Amino acid sequence: MDMARNDGWSLSGTCTLAWRKVFDGLIVENMHDLPYTVYVGPEITAAMAVISAAVKHTCPHLPLGIQILCSANQQAVAVALAAGLDFIRVEGFVFSHVADEGIINACAGDLQRYRKQIGAQHVQIFADIKKKHSAHALTADVSISETAKAAELFLADGIVLTGTATGMQADPKELKEVERAVKIPVLIGSGVTLENARNYLDANALIIGSYFKKEGYWANSVDPDRVKKFMDHIGKLRE
Repeated sequence: MDMARNDGWSLSGTCTLAWRKVFDGLIVENMHDLPYTVYVGPEITAAMAVISAAVKHTCPHLPLGIQILCSANQQAVAVALAAGLDFIRVEGFVFSHVADEGIINACAGDLQRYRKQIGAQHVQIFADIKKKHSAHALTADVSISETAKAAELFLADGIVLTGTATGMQADPKELKEVERAVKIPVLIGSGVTLENARNYLDANALIIGSYFKKEGYWANSVDPDRVKKFMDHIGKLRE
């Protein structure tokens, strides 16, 4: 991870938009740290801590979270505690699956104990279920609602639903099914656009990355015009 490249527009421009109260919250993620590894080194954790602290300093009153790829969930909660963030996004919380990085095993028990051990119980855990970029043949006999119930049982603070890949929309039917199954918040974690936002108004939150980027492509920088157009639209839908 090139730290010299992480103090440019991607950070300053996004935080400027947040400062103007355009966003409801922000998530820090090492999306460009390709290829992802299940053996996350200390240099990645250190870099994410520095970046997270900078974001917190710039946006002290905004809800802030972090996800460290791939599945570095204990590292994420440690960074969140150190940088004063509010939540982490977790993959592989319940039930094992095959991701493009390899086998990801469930971490809920170890993660919850670690969170308590370091005094980070206030850092909320938003858990992906049946997540994108993964094969779920191992749990083909476990429905999305049963998976959500398992995450709730294992004390997740919220559940994240996604499509099959970055930028692919989640199934609105699954949103309804999961909301009927659990009492904790349900978030949409991929594929929300200006055109389909209406389908997800019942969700407790929308995590938006790709649509806010230039040309709607995840690897590009944030496009303020796309952000403004979307937020104006969602503001009207919320009325």
